[in-house]
Parts: sequence; C-alpha cells; structure tokens
Amino acid sequence: MAQHTRTRAAYDLLSSMRFAISLLTVLAIASVVGTVLKQAEPYANYISQFGPFWFPVFETLGLYDVYHAAWFLAILGFLVLSTSLCIYRNGPAMLREMRSFREQATERSLRHVHHRAEYGIAAAPETVLQRATAYLAAQGFRFRIIPRGEDTLVAAKAGSYHRTGYLLTHCGIVVICVGGLLDGNIPLKLRQLSGQLVLETRDVPQSQVPPQSRLSPGNLSFRGNVNIPEGTSANVVFQNVADGYLVQELPFTITLKKFHIEHYSTGQPRDFASDIVVIDHETGERYERTIRVNYPFIHRGIAIYQASFADGGTRMQLKGWPLLSPKVAPFDVAGAVNQATRITSGDTEIRVELSDFRPFNVEDLSANTESSRIEVASVSKKVLAQLGSGAADLSKKDLRNVGPSFQYRLRDAQGQAKEFSNYMLPLELEGAWYLMSGVRSTPNEGFRFLRLPLDPDGRIDGHMQLRAVLLDEQAWPEIGRRFANNAVSGSTVPAEMRARLAESAEKVMQLFAVRGFESVGQFIEKGIPQAEQEKAADVYVKVLEGAALEALQLARERARLPPAPFDPKTLRFVRDTLTSVSDSFAYGAPVYLQLVQYEEVKASGLQLTRAPGQNIVYGGSLMLVLGVFAMLYIRERRIWLLVKSAQGKMLLAMATNRQTLENEREFESHKAALAEAVKG
Repeated sequence: MAQHTRTRAAYDLLSSMRFAISLLTVLAIASVVGTVLKQAEPYANYISQFGPFWFPVFETLGLYDVYHAAWFLAILGFLVLSTSLCIYRNGPAMLREMRSFREQATERSLRHVHHRAEYGIAAAPETVLQRATAYLAAQGFRFRIIPRGEDTLVAAKAGSYHRTGYLLTHCGIVVICVGGLLDGNIPLKLRQLSGQLVLETRDVPQSQVPPQSRLSPGNLSFRGNVNIPEGTSANVVFQNVADGYLVQELPFTITLKKFHIEHYSTGQPRDFASDIVVIDHETGERYERTIRVNYPFIHRGIAIYQASFADGGTRMQLKGWPLLSPKVAPFDVAGAVNQATRITSGDTEIRVELSDFRPFNVEDLSANTESSRIEVASVSKKVLAQLGSGAADLSKKDLRNVGPSFQYRLRDAQGQAKEFSNYMLPLELEGAWYLMSGVRSTPNEGFRFLRLPLDPDGRIDGHMQLRAVLLDEQAWPEIGRRFANNAVSGSTVPAEMRARLAESAEKVMQLFAVRGFESVGQFIEKGIPQAEQEKAADVYVKVLEGAALEALQLARERARLPPAPFDPKTLRFVRDTLTSVSDSFAYGAPVYLQLVQYEEVKASGLQLTRAPGQNIVYGGSLMLVLGVFAMLYIRERRIWLLVKSAQGKMLLAMATNRQTLENEREFESHKAALAEAVKG
C-alpha cells in the first residue's frame, strides 16, 4: 500500500504542469547561458576570459558546452517524460470534451450562466427551431437537437478545437526535446565514460591522431570545424570537446578551389564565399558548389557552412633589423604562416613562428599614441616630461585601413615566447611617419606599440643607421668631441671646458645605451638632489639631443650621404629615434622584422554539421507555435437553446472559455438575431 502511494505521488509529480514548467525554466536559463557564452571553444580561451578561479567553476557546471552537458540532456529526458505523462493524463479528457456538446445541461444550470436571455415564442416551436438552427449553422456553430418530452434542447458549439492548442503545445515540447536528445549524441557520451573514446590533447597532425580519438563517418551527430587553404583538401573536421578534440572522419573529401572575399572601403569584410568541390567516397560523384554565409551545401545529411576565413600559409620575405647592437646591416628571413624558422642574434638562436597574415587592417590610429607605447614603469617622469613628441588627444577616433600586417612569436631556448604584430606600411601619427610593431606577452593582453620613425626618404634605414651609432661605444668619443666643438663654436672657451663638455656628452650617451631614458632617469634620481632634478633633467635631455644630432651627421657620413639640415623636421626625427631606441629596451626582442613582400594564400574556415534532430526540432517548434496560437486566439463558444413549447418560451444561454469584451458584443448580436427567430 505504501509502495502504491509513493508510486502514485511520483506519477502525480512527473505529470504535473508545475514540474514541467520548472524544468522548462531551467532549460530556458541554460539556453540563455549557451547563447551568451560562446560554446565549444578551446579551454585556453575560457581561461583567458574568466581567469583561474572562475574557469574550473564554470567547467564543473558544464557551461562551456551547455547543450551537450549531462545535466542538460537529463533535464531534456525528464521533460520528455513529464510532458508525455501530462498528455497521457489529460489528453483523453480533452478529446472527450472537444467531442462533447454538453447536452446534459439542465434548465437550472442554464439559468446560472452569465450570458442568458429568455423570449416569448410567437411562432410555432418547429418554426422557431428551424430558424434558430439555421442561424447557428450560418454563424459556424455545430449543434445537436435533444428532445426532452415537451421541451427541446439545442446544444451548439464553435471553437472547441482550441483545446488542440494544449495538445499541440505539449506534443511540440516533446518533439523538440527528442530532437535535442538526438543531437546531444548520447552514444558518444557513453563511449567517453566507458573509456572507448579518448580526447586528443596534443598538437599533432590529424594523420597521427590514434583511432581511439577518431569518430567514424557514421557518427550520429557532430559539429566540427576545419580550415582549408586554397588548392588543398580535407576529409576530416575537428570537434572541440572539453580540453581536447576529436577527429571526425567524413564520407567525402572537400577541396577548396578558390576563396573570395569582398571588403568595404574601410577594409572590413563585406562578404566571403568558397568555391568547393565535394567528392563522395562511396560513389565517386563530384559536386562543385559555391557556399557563403547562410547558404550551405548539404550532402549525405551533413551541412557545409561558410563560417570564417584565415590565412592558408602566406609566404613572406622579411628583413631583420638588429635593435640592441651597433650593427647596421639587416639580414633576410623567409617563411610562411604556420611554419617556423630560426634566426641568430649574437650567440643566441631564436625560433620565429609565423602565425598570421592580414591583408587589411582597420585601426583606430588615435589609440596608437603615448598610452599604447612600450612603457617602463621606472623611467623618470622628469626625463619623459622633456620629450617633444607629446601625446595625442585620446578622445578622438581615427579609423583607417592601414594595410597588411603579420603576426609572429619569438621563442627563446627556454621556450618563453612573446607575440608580435607588425604593419607593413608606415602610419602617419602626429604629423610624422612610423613603422609600427606591437608586442604582448599573453594572448589576452592588448598590443603595446614600438614606433620606428622613417627618415626624410620615407625609409627605416636612416633610423637604423642613427640607432647603430648611438649604441656604438667606439663612436661616443667622436660624437662628444663634435658636440663640444659645435656647442661652443665661435667662443674662446678653454680646452679643458671643451673636454668636460665632450665628457658629459659621452657620459649621457653611455647611460642612454644601457636602458635608454630609464637609466638616465635613474641616474638623475640617485645622484642629484631632488630640488635640482627637474633642472638636471632638462640639461641632460638637451645634451642627449645635441649628441644625437651629431650622431646623425656621423651616421650619414658613414652611409656616404650629405649632412642633414638643422631644422624642425630633423630635430623631430632625432627625438623620435631617441624615444624608439629607449623603448626598444623594453620591446622584448633583439630584432625587428620588417615585411618586404608577400604571396598571399587564403584559407576558408568551414563548419560541418550533422544534426538529425534539426528537422525534428523545426517540426516541434511549428507545433508549439500553432498550439500557442490556438490557445490564445481560438475562443470556444457554447450556446444552448431550450425551447419550452408548453410555456411558449425559449431560454438562451452562452458560455465561453475566456471572458472578453468580444463576448459581450457577440452575445448581444446572438440575442438580437434569435429574437427575430421567435416572432410570429
């Protein structure tokens, strides 16, 4: 007996509307999370986004792949059970109610109906019945005539099919959940739990992925991505799962013939499409199609979507410029995206990993200002305050297409790497032209930019020549001598004073060659009283600028170029070079790589999806919409006419499933029309 009671209680709970609504609420919240939070991304992206504290919390909750989480699929299963029991419990009664005309209604019950009226009959009862039933039929009512001795009851109804809305809504929920369970790929989850399927976490070519990390072409459902360079093929896609991936084999091969992309005038992508060839492995049939966003090609139940685009291995010719040595001559570097090469800086070998190439870049040039320069926290503010470049107005935005750029990582022997982003074309900032190189230590950081000023010929050679002389300790005595001679030119200054002036210039050059403005600032802060530091900073910067002007002339002599004119442009170039050389100490790399030329190779990012439950979900959604409309917009109206022949009266009663103003107007209309039916 107790067991029966518990079973009945469980049945009542599962088949109750409140339980189903609670499950729907949880699913709705989970769906919001799945919509807001990008799903099935590599775990490294989530760690960068949420940090080490919240990442494991969200991982435990399964928020990174909500729609395939075990708890989400369990809720779907319970919702199917609960809603099915609701239909089983209430459906037969609703079907009976839809077929029923409620002909058992009594005169007493009809007189308690809100909308009722009573008429005196002037015509014959048969005539009244004929007129009344003809009117009801014209108004779309179905009716039955039930004799009751001397009286006659007409039971009519219209809109009783609104109850199908309840059935359609509940059936739609069941169908949608079944489709979701199909696409949830429960067999794959079970294989993972049993150890038959193991996630691959290594970064290896797909051909080296072992069988236990591969899925057969007959897999029930999947969603995977693959990048295919132009002229190459793929017969697998990669499915991100937790902190690894699975290789999904396809029943066909996809070849990318050509990738097309159109841009707005700003350089942003407007439209992109792929010319692909699909060759079926079983039949050998060949299909040539062009796919674009929202226009997939479907073959063997697998939809091929245009999802993104990437670089497919662009080949680049680079020129490497030393930054921290007195060497002038650059060296050549050749490479391709997604490949690595090695360069040598002094006795150190550095691995260069080319990671991306972008032919168009729309940038806010106002952001590449003082705030995004390479910064060193300990640089003396007194020294920096003397710099003449100034900072731009950060409140204004300047969006422009600045041309090609490429990204790469420099990795040392210990495996430590920094990421760089270099622009091919110079950018005009604050009235001068620069080559820009961004650097960051981790992917979640923004790039900080090193400005490399261009010489009057629009090249970087002049800057590099001046940089080499500034860092060449063999040249410092000559620069100091020239600075002293020019500083006191035309005056009778003792030789001892000239020597001291030359020694001061040489000392400032020596300080600057250690860590740029940082070491000059530290020397002022440690060796000069605080009250005199501001004045000393002004003097040191002027000495450094004067020495740099002499270094420029010496650099041009070495390059067999005419002397540079002493004008504001030359002074600006020298100041910019000093700033750039100072920043290069915090740049994080001993070389700057300049893009000379490239041969672009594009790759198309395709998403392939097999979703057997998709059409089922669409069908369930249609049922759900139709059911909601039926419940909201179909009004059930029931009319009873009790003709009392002996008393010469007719009783009218009307009931509806919802009380609205329309009911009042409709009742008054029926009341007036039936009043005509009882006239003689």
